[in-house]
Amino acid sequence: MRSVEWYDSKVRMIDQRLLPAEFRLVEYEDYRHVAQAIRVMVVRGAPAIGAAAAFGMALAGRASQAQDRHEMLADLRTAAETLCAARPTAVNLSWAVTRLLRRAEAEPDTSAIPGALVAEAQALADEDVQTNRRLGEHGAALLQDGDTILHHCNTGALATVDYGTALGVVRTAHEQGRRVHVLVDETRPRLQGARLTAWELQQLGIPFTLIVDNAAGHFMRTGQVDIVLVGADRVAANGDVANKIGTYKLAVVAQANGIPFFPCVPTSTIDLSLPTGDDIPIEERPAEEVTSLTYDGQPVAPAGIRVANPAFDVTPYRYVTGIVTENGIAYPPFDVSLRQVMGVSA
Repeated sequence: MRSVEWYDSKVRMIDQRLLPAEFRLVEYEDYRHVAQAIRVMVVRGAPAIGAAAAFGMALAGRASQAQDRHEMLADLRTAAETLCAARPTAVNLSWAVTRLLRRAEAEPDTSAIPGALVAEAQALADEDVQTNRRLGEHGAALLQDGDTILHHCNTGALATVDYGTALGVVRTAHEQGRRVHVLVDETRPRLQGARLTAWELQQLGIPFTLIVDNAAGHFMRTGQVDIVLVGADRVAANGDVANKIGTYKLAVVAQANGIPFFPCVPTSTIDLSLPTGDDIPIEERPAEEVTSLTYDGQPVAPAGIRVANPAFDVTPYRYVTGIVTENGIAYPPFDVSLRQVMGVSA
């Protein structure tokens, strides 16, 4: 099923905090609760939170008691601010909210706005699935029979509406009959690799091996990695890539060992308004994610210590071999090729 969807006039999503131990669906009827779900990572992954925010805007439209168009749009802009503030790094979030706002602004009949928002959010979610499948086709061409792929964080169906980005590439190659193997970084501190990617690959029957994050360099140096595939939460105009913390060092070590490094992203993740990765806001997560074992609260560090917990890092474009999108693969110089895959004139 889809990680997030519109169901019975509610937003329904898989509670990813509970996987792999428990599969539970949760439903929300208030956009504020959707924003909170994004913030605490009930739903996560740039494309998935974009879709969740779009459906949150649909909830806001249905809940508005506005008497005229001006009040309706004011209510929607308030909802947009709340949703966009939930997590700052993934540009898909603001991209989706902006798309829904524009749809509301384009609807001349105030009474028709709520229905138009539901339809637009559903269209956005449906497009995400088709986008990921096209991305998977382009990226699968990079993989040879017998390849071992190093993967960080989670980029599968759970991180999107369905199918996946970097894991969608792996999935496509597997469905095409190629024998591939995935080395899965556990991805601290929230263990999205160990908890989510391993679970998804197990469901799909794709061979994989779970490794600790710090083992990645060993496997690359000893010739056990053919390619590194990751996702991204935002790509700047020059090709700098913001992704889950730990991605930068993977890219550096991959280049040192002559291993290609490919982020796999929908074009909605490319932000041409930001010149470089230095302009990308980096989310700081709660200290408890580092000082305690994920979710059970068991302490692993002394109480009261100072903690830094950035959720993302930026990989400079010089370490990026290419960027896989649904419109093809962008290669350096990225300031030219990214505009091409976006369909934007120079």
